[in-house]
Amino acid sequence: MSSDTELEDIKWMREAMDEARKAEVIREVPIGAVIVRNGEIIGRGHNLRETTCNPTSHAEMVAIVEASKHLNAWRLLDCTLYVTLEPCPMCAGAIVQSRIGRVVYGTPDPKAGCAGTLMNLLREPRFNHEAEVVKGVLQEECASLLTQFFRQLRQKNQPSQGTS
Repeated sequence: MSSDTELEDIKWMREAMDEARKAEVIREVPIGAVIVRNGEIIGRGHNLRETTCNPTSHAEMVAIVEASKHLNAWRLLDCTLYVTLEPCPMCAGAIVQSRIGRVVYGTPDPKAGCAGTLMNLLREPRFNHEAEVVKGVLQEECASLLTQFFRQLRQKNQPSQGTS
């Protein structure tokens, strides 16, 4: 039987997946994030790099900005960030800087993951803050969002195989 914490993590990861689907609808890479404090979502974000032409518009960054505005504070103490893909170095840095206490991610990122895959910036003792990391929540579903998106993108970019 699952613990209450595991059930809560699944519930909020589903919310992050809903954010990822919003990105997919606008042809962004489907990555989503939510920030939860005291059982309430205080920040939401999905990937907006293409839309905004801004390389910092990752789901986590968008959610951190929204949560900070909600709290009127840059310190996101007692908050948990749920994100469908393991945070990259930039996002991991923002997590440390915003003092988020706990990070839950869905699927690992073998190319840029900095919450345990390539390195773990969130548990680096030389920084002035460390975050608890929980990995693999709804991993298959989160990975599937990305796999299907990139599969469809490749199919659209392939030339027709018809005869002339």
